Amino acid sequence: MHPSAFFLPTFLEAVRTNTEESIASIMTEPIPGVFSFAMLQPNFCDMLLEEVENFEKWVHAMKFKIMRPNTMNKYGAVLDDFGLEAMLNQFMEEFIAPISKVFYPEVGGGTLDSHHAFVVEYGKDRDVELGFHVDDSEVTLNVCLGKQFSGGELYFRGIRCENHVNSETQHEEMYDYSHVPGRAVLHRGRHRHGARPTSSGLRMNLLLWCRSSVFREMKKYQMDFSSWCGECQREKTERQIQCVKATKLVNYSLEHSYAVHLAANILLLASNTFLLYFRTGIS
Repeated sequence: MHPSAFFLPTFLEAVRTNTEESIASIMTEPIPGVFSFAMLQPNFCDMLLEEVENFEKWVHAMKFKIMRPNTMNKYGAVLDDFGLEAMLNQFMEEFIAPISKVFYPEVGGGTLDSHHAFVVEYGKDRDVELGFHVDDSEVTLNVCLGKQFSGGELYFRGIRCENHVNSETQHEEMYDYSHVPGRAVLHRGRHRHGARPTSSGLRMNLLLWCRSSVFREMKKYQMDFSSWCGECQREKTERQIQCVKATKLVNYSLEHSYAVHLAANILLLASNTFLLYFRTGIS
């Protein structure tokens, strides 16, 4: 099928032009590091939903056990099991990598080389919500496929490295994103998030976890993640503030010491001058 059967014209044009300006033109960034954009054609969303439902009916009829998307979702399907692995890898390389290279270079956005793709389901007799977590990815694409639903907002709580994954959330890091069918949200895998309860209807989302083996290898030898971890950035800023304060204190001490030394010299000179004048007067 031609890409126009899957993607909206605005998305295709932006990625094909492949400049920072063209990609940014279709994006909204409601909170730093989280990007939202219209992506999928409605007909393709319906077609993929139908394919997933048919697959699940077949699995149930055959009494097969299938691998679920991840350790947190009990409902949904891994799309590579549909024979879509090659297509999804091409999708990542041709459409997601150009965007990630622009917006996430510090976490391997320009060296994505593998993926894990799956569909998740939320609603009655399905998963209702998803707890606070980070993804096993460098970059995550999350696209709402439908159907009719209410609730299920995606909430974000700041980007963290492994050392700070459970650290406190700052007020400015809090953001709730409401899903819209066909619209995608893109974020770092280390951006902490969760899904609020889907209060009615059925919500199904396509997720693509994009990974970089190069970044994962380099990360083993890194000690400082302040280029993307919010808590590392705060700790670095605090160290810089303390360093500036210490420098000012040292400078003040030196200046004070110089002033005291200068005053002592002036007093000594005045004393010597007075003694000399006194002795001259006596003689």
